[in-house]
Amino acid sequence: MKVSTKGRYALRILIDLAINAKDGYISIKSISERQKISIKYMETIVGMLNKGGFLNSLRGHSGGYKLSRPADNIVVGDVLRFIEGSLAPIPCLETEENTCELASMCQTLPFWKGLYNVVTNYVDKFTIEDLIEMNDANKGDFYCI
Repeated sequence: MKVSTKGRYALRILIDLAINAKDGYISIKSISERQKISIKYMETIVGMLNKGGFLNSLRGHSGGYKLSRPADNIVVGDVLRFIEGSLAPIPCLETEENTCELASMCQTLPFWKGLYNVVTNYVDKFTIEDLIEMNDANKGDFYCI
């Protein structure tokens, strides 16, 4: 599994919106400037996030985007699956039912299932709020003398 720039940027956009939630609706331009993501690429990702129900949008002069629900209710795994599609490491695990004709005798299937479970459990363990808190905790006290 490899997370594309869309997936990585989607998380950065959601984090940016969560951190700046007090400002109400936030323009793509201001997010773009803070996150160093081109406006054109952001429009694509924000459109996807809006369609996926992660964002609310408002048109007009004071318009922009904001999270559709609190950051602690947006699961990282849900975002990645929506943007990236299946997180399965092999095609035969992409659907609920494994239709591979070799599944019953596949020597490697248990390994791939285990990997898939580890990845799924990990990404589903975190919310956007958790990512913000993890980053804040890692900053710590930094002194330069």
